[in-house]
Amino acid sequence: MVEASGNGSVAIGRDANNASITTNINQILPEPKAALTGEKNNVPDGGSENFVGREDTLEALHDQLSSADAVVITAINGMGGIGKTELAKQYAGAYAADYLDGVCWLQVRNAEVASQIVSFAGAYLDLKIPEGLELAAQVAYCWSHWPGNGRVLVVYDDVPEYEKVKGWLPPESGRFQVLMTTRQQQLARKVKPFQIEVLSEGDALELLRQIVGGERTDAEVETAKAICEWVGYLPLGLELLGCYLEENPECSYGRLYQRLEEKRVTTRALRDIYDGMTAERGVIDAFELSWESLSEKAQATACWLSLFALAQIPWTVAESTTAESEREALEYARGELVARSLLQRAAPGIFQLHQLVREYFLVKLAQREDTDELKQTYCKLMVSLARQIPGIPTQVLLLRMTPLLPHISEAATHWQDWLSNENNELAWPSVAMGRFYDGQGAYAQAEPWYERCVAAARSRFGEDHLYVADSLGNLASLYRKQGRYTEAEPLYKDALSLRQKLQGENDPAMADSLSGLAILYDRQGRYAEAEPLYKDALSLSRQLQGEDHPDVAISLDNLAGFYVRQRRYAEAESLCRDALSLRQKRLGEDHPTMADTLNNLALLHEKQGRYTEAEPLYKDALSIKQKLLGKDHPDVAVSLNNLALLYDRQGRYAEAESLYQDALSIDKKSLGMAHPEVANSLNNLASLYQSQGRYAEAEPLCRDALSLRQKLLGKDHPAVASSLNNLAGLYEKQGRYAEAESLYRDALSLRQKRLGKDHPDVAVSLNNLASLYQSQGRYAEAEPLYRDALSLKQKRLGKDHPDVAISFNNLASLYESQQLYAKAELLYLEAIQIAVPRLGQKHPNTQAFGHNYIGCITAALKAGLQDQLSDNPATQQFLASLKSQKSP
Repeated sequence: MVEASGNGSVAIGRDANNASITTNINQILPEPKAALTGEKNNVPDGGSENFVGREDTLEALHDQLSSADAVVITAINGMGGIGKTELAKQYAGAYAADYLDGVCWLQVRNAEVASQIVSFAGAYLDLKIPEGLELAAQVAYCWSHWPGNGRVLVVYDDVPEYEKVKGWLPPESGRFQVLMTTRQQQLARKVKPFQIEVLSEGDALELLRQIVGGERTDAEVETAKAICEWVGYLPLGLELLGCYLEENPECSYGRLYQRLEEKRVTTRALRDIYDGMTAERGVIDAFELSWESLSEKAQATACWLSLFALAQIPWTVAESTTAESEREALEYARGELVARSLLQRAAPGIFQLHQLVREYFLVKLAQREDTDELKQTYCKLMVSLARQIPGIPTQVLLLRMTPLLPHISEAATHWQDWLSNENNELAWPSVAMGRFYDGQGAYAQAEPWYERCVAAARSRFGEDHLYVADSLGNLASLYRKQGRYTEAEPLYKDALSLRQKLQGENDPAMADSLSGLAILYDRQGRYAEAEPLYKDALSLSRQLQGEDHPDVAISLDNLAGFYVRQRRYAEAESLCRDALSLRQKRLGEDHPTMADTLNNLALLHEKQGRYTEAEPLYKDALSIKQKLLGKDHPDVAVSLNNLALLYDRQGRYAEAESLYQDALSIDKKSLGMAHPEVANSLNNLASLYQSQGRYAEAEPLCRDALSLRQKLLGKDHPAVASSLNNLAGLYEKQGRYAEAESLYRDALSLRQKRLGKDHPDVAVSLNNLASLYQSQGRYAEAEPLYRDALSLKQKRLGKDHPDVAISFNNLASLYESQQLYAKAELLYLEAIQIAVPRLGQKHPNTQAFGHNYIGCITAALKAGLQDQLSDNPATQQFLASLKSQKSP
């Protein structure tokens, strides 16, 4: 694709206005060869042979020129180098047969238009103009005496402004068609625009193939594509680079791309002009023509805009550093840039620079005396925007901030050296980028930004600085969320140590460091180490921030959640309610952290068997997260899992399965397969399938969860014990007793070692191993395990907990298996008396306990051992109903 010397957009128009101007009519055109042959066409020698991607454009241009109306056509993307002149040349050649009475090509920018018209008429049309006429009259005579009756195409190339051609247009008749090229977006009202775009990637690549060669281009096709993108698919830039490679066969695409990255738009490959090109200027010179016509204010505005990223620029942001009284002048300057096709209006209030135009403006920026001042102003603006992204950004805020991200990123990368040392401005653009992705659960995309923070802080301030501690804490938290616990721990410790060294115990941010390390230990099952850190963080927040500060609610929530997981319900409940009250008072009902408090309180109720109280709290927490964070956020998956677990416990299996599957899908999508939360979701879904007897579906999920946990958390983690226990339960249901026993024993040993012998999870392992022994008829081994599990649950959960009812039922089942019906009967009744008020009569567990109780009495009757049964009113009523043959 090539470009002639004026590089104008294409236009058609007519104006009968004449002016009285005299000049030397022989000063413009050389002696025309066509005068000897009878041709009526002075289009400059040939268009480019490398004309790609404009075939449909040529046809559309012809349709517009051939319409009944007299029109003027301009290129809406009329920047230098886009191929306006080349398009006009190609059009004149392709449709020459439609203009048998002449194609008159007129240079406009630095030439006398009227003289060229008169000269063309004499040289190409053999028109004899009467002597003594002034120039304006000569031009008028040419139009009115143009030989023939056919159509004529008049091309005005590179029109800087409409006034320069207005007096020299042909009369308004269907005979003359006028085509203009111009950099102006709109020359005049009667000038109808014709829009041409930069090339597509495919056409740009094909242009390089035609110039450089297909084999050479295809050998480095990805780099060639990168070069096309680098020049913004601008035809002039592509042709210059293509010709450079053609003349330098030892230069690879890779080396050229490296030079572009190093020298940018000033590289020689974009400056030189080569034989056979329509263009008479390199990129810099092509843009220089437009630059010279700009006012000083417009030039300054161009340099300011070059600081922004190569992305759409909201004008409200661009003008925000300008005083209100000066914004009208700024808008006028913007208008100059748009009018000369140096700035594109992408949408109302949204503007964008082309890649090479921006590179050109950056060259001009570097030549200004106030370059550093402009860069510092830009950085301060981006810092002010970056600070608007909180630690837990809502979906609405993320959507609003999305258009600003490229420009904040530009401050964090290209203009980092101009970020101030004050108020941690150096870190804020990178922190904002990290939070943007972190807040969406896109942890892999957040990581390089947090790493950049650490590196920048260390480079500028050294190792012993609070900003380094902040950056380490952010990166550690991200690693923790990714399940990378061994990488997170030293960062947390370094951040904590730095704060203690630099600030002592009076730094409010110390509580964050303590909490972060506590959460990490909690996730690793290092509970004895986690608890004092949780307590210290709460105490420090209260001491330094006051009882009503939102940070206190965070510490309350963290400690409450820890106590819930430890089954220390009485301690947890008061903390949950304090956190809820504080957040309602200070943050309102729709704050993202409110979901954490609601979730902890719901989990507490669930663990206490208070399911009807837990459900609305789980639902409220889920609703808040979906509304504020979006439906695909990892935190939403946590809430889905929590609600599914509740439904699972209530026997609402269809509802639970759907939620489990949704949670697993979100976790895989947002966290990747190698994450502890994915293992949790796999484990939960497997447990549901197992309870429904869907063993073939459950086993691979159990195995995957176990493998993930061992790999990510270590073989001694309590979560590994859960997976061992679940897989053992699956084997037991399938009659694979030897495999089950080994896994049950491993799980019990691991839990006793990591959690202590009085932990409720130990009771679960005792119960499961006892159940296995019972199924094998190993009653003597099973009984002490059942009793220990029952005693432990009563001690830790309370005597009316649904899990205690399960232990009563299990021990009763053991006695029934040994025909000890009296013992079994009383224990079944204990289970029923707990289950009815806590679970309801329709709960599967309640119904199972009742069925077992009736089965026990029936078995005793069949064995003739009814005398063993107790005098319990329920039992006696049931026996009486049997005697009277009434339904119980």
